[in-house]
Amino acid sequence: MPVLDFGDALNLALREEMRRDPRVYCIGEDIVLGVPFGVTKGLAEEFGPARVRNAPISEAAIVGSAMGAAITGLVPVVDMHFADFVTCAMDEVANQIAKSRYMFGGQISCPLTLRMPYGIGKSAGGHHSNSVEAWFVNIPGLKVCIPSTPADARGLLKTAIRDPDPVLIFEHRGLYRVTGEVPEAETLVPLGLADVKRRGIDVTVIATARMVGESLAAADRLAGEGISVEVVDPRSLVPLDREGLAASVRKTHRVVIAEEGPMRGSVGAWLAWVIMEACFDDLDAPIARVAGPNIPIPFSPPLEAFATPGAADVVDAIRRVVK
Repeated sequence: MPVLDFGDALNLALREEMRRDPRVYCIGEDIVLGVPFGVTKGLAEEFGPARVRNAPISEAAIVGSAMGAAITGLVPVVDMHFADFVTCAMDEVANQIAKSRYMFGGQISCPLTLRMPYGIGKSAGGHHSNSVEAWFVNIPGLKVCIPSTPADARGLLKTAIRDPDPVLIFEHRGLYRVTGEVPEAETLVPLGLADVKRRGIDVTVIATARMVGESLAAADRLAGEGISVEVVDPRSLVPLDREGLAASVRKTHRVVIAEEGPMRGSVGAWLAWVIMEACFDDLDAPIARVAGPNIPIPFSPPLEAFATPGAADVVDAIRRVVK
């Protein structure tokens, strides 16, 4: 099985989908050169300027034009550059794209994919580093996925492009150079299907994106203490594999939820409620959470490191729930 990094797996997904369907095109700022993370590098040479389009620095114009293209028969893939910049296009995303099928009585489709590079890293500061996926989980009409491995990144992006409705795919910047095996054959990852990244019997860690790797590192560390940790990756937040998460909790009876975003009003808060609703009688301890602080991400490297949750935080949370 070939080994690719996360960014190259996304590039492969784009190439495969653009070869499969001539309606698929990419649009964003400086994407012809593959800026800033190399995901679109080389696509312009293969598919030409009509299908790999540099856009002016106007997120509202980029997303608005993509919506128009989507509802009239094309399949746009928008590169948001940094997910924080989506605030400049929130009316298009939250008030137009998300409601398109509902407002037209189900008579139109809006097959639009928004690629959302996000997350802490490299001292990029408060305008480039935040985890904003919770905003969009709260908007009816949008699907939201959040891969943690190269194979999942490729499979989820391909699924998103083929979906008849708008899908946001959150790509953690810290994962772009992480490597992993990717199936040689074309593989789609269904939305709404969680994946057990490590099996265990003492506690379930539900983790997203970069925190999946941190949780696996925590599980390795605790295995030496005789604590068996199961790590479950939801992979998509809308739709959510509620039964998959509940099945793990019913086996281990203890839960830690790990995410990078700020704890207040977060995806983790919602996941905790989902588990409480489905598994209250199965829980032997209160649910513990690991998340970022409720602050803008600092420029300062030491302060940024202080604001970044990691494996040590997951270890501490697991010890609290299994004691």
